[in-house]
Amino acid sequence: MSIEVGSKVQGKITGITKFGAFVGLSGGSTGLVHISEVADNYVKDINDYLKIGDQVEVRVLNVEKDGKIGLSIKKAADKPEGKTSSYTPRPRQGQGRGNDTRSKDFRSKMLSQPKENFEQKMTRFLKDSEDRLTSLKRSTETKRGGRGGRRG
Repeated sequence: MSIEVGSKVQGKITGITKFGAFVGLSGGSTGLVHISEVADNYVKDINDYLKIGDQVEVRVLNVEKDGKIGLSIKKAADKPEGKTSSYTPRPRQGQGRGNDTRSKDFRSKMLSQPKENFEQKMTRFLKDSEDRLTSLKRSTETKRGGRGGRRG
């Protein structure tokens, strides 16, 4: 019996490692079930799910040219039609909320303000910058104990 990609086959667990389990298939070939293909949920320790000698049904994921066979236990399990995963995407921000008008308010405020030319922007920047420097100097002087040199 040749092993074809996508087919379901019966096998027996012949070895367990930290990264997966080796499954002996009919015809004397051996394939690997990676730890991520053992169960639908997170598998921390594969020994909690499989033991050497267990009979398992696996689906063939791939067959490499060098003879390596990739297998999956979770894809061999029959799932009900219509629902292939328990994953449901989270709604994006702004979708499904009819009363979220924050971004609309912001845009309307930006559009209602007159455009500044370069000179006005530069003047405003210099004024803000000087105000910040003045307040920074005041706070530093009070922490040092007033104007004066270093104490030493």
